Amino acid sequence: MKTQEIFDLAIKMGIEADLRGSKEVEKFLNRKKKKYEALSEREKDEFDIEALTNPYLDSRIHNIAEDKEIKKVLSGIDTDTAELLLAKQLGVDLVISHHPVGKGLSYLGDVMEMQADIYNQYGVPINIAEALNYIKIGEVSRSVSSSNHQKSVDSSKILGVNFINIHTPADNLVARFLKDLIESKEIETVEDLINLLKEIPEYKEAIKNGSGPKVISGKMDNRCGKIAITEITGGTEGSPKLMEALSATGIGTIVAMHASEDHRKEAEASHINIVIAGHISSDSLGMNLFLDELEKKGIEIIPFSGLTRIKRF
Repeated sequence: MKTQEIFDLAIKMGIEADLRGSKEVEKFLNRKKKKYEALSEREKDEFDIEALTNPYLDSRIHNIAEDKEIKKVLSGIDTDTAELLLAKQLGVDLVISHHPVGKGLSYLGDVMEMQADIYNQYGVPINIAEALNYIKIGEVSRSVSSSNHQKSVDSSKILGVNFINIHTPADNLVARFLKDLIESKEIETVEDLINLLKEIPEYKEAIKNGSGPKVISGKMDNRCGKIAITEITGGTEGSPKLMEALSATGIGTIVAMHASEDHRKEAEASHINIVIAGHISSDSLGMNLFLDELEKKGIEIIPFSGLTRIKRF
């Protein structure tokens, strides 16, 4: 497989795992195409054409220094110049990072549009979900606008290192994995849910580092009620104000990668339990589900930068 083929596989797997369903993803892309067709020629020149085929613009090919068959990959959660220097020294064919850099970081807000549909699936009226989501998208877009987006991308070009990042597709794999697992079990209490998460190898390893699953809103002996997987994928955290809307739909417990203090306070006020699965451990889970497919094709994976490599084949 070459770099483009590896990236295309990630997008394909992300769509297949997307909690919205592949038909909704197709509708999302069709809306982008209609907007593009309505633009003036000047506006089309400024439009990111990848938005017509890639529903996850926080995931990108940043550099193809050499279009060759990929045999050895260095993969981690965060990648900057230091990590790329290591990749150069190790002589790997490709670096696959998880968190967005370059244009991927610039477009982090774009993928957050999917959150409104996910909340709607759990009963939040779409008008409320979209309105609150729109406010949060603006906050996130402004927060990343001051970043030095191209720093690591420039380094990959100077060093001649093939470089991509896979963010929301990997997060989709986590969300689908957890949703299917949780819905296949009879879970009564928050403690039951925590114990189930602790059986997952990535979270079990995280416990050793002091970052295992924990409850930050509610108590271990609280009954879960209806469990929502709303804080796992979709770029980053949604609006804290959505906690009240979720409570009104009968959601009793939320599983999240991480949650801000505002989210915790809103959840407590709305009597919702929040279980933190873990950030980097969840990122590792999603990347592992993708990297397994590369290893099956004979590609060697070298994990680094926070990635706990667990194979499932």
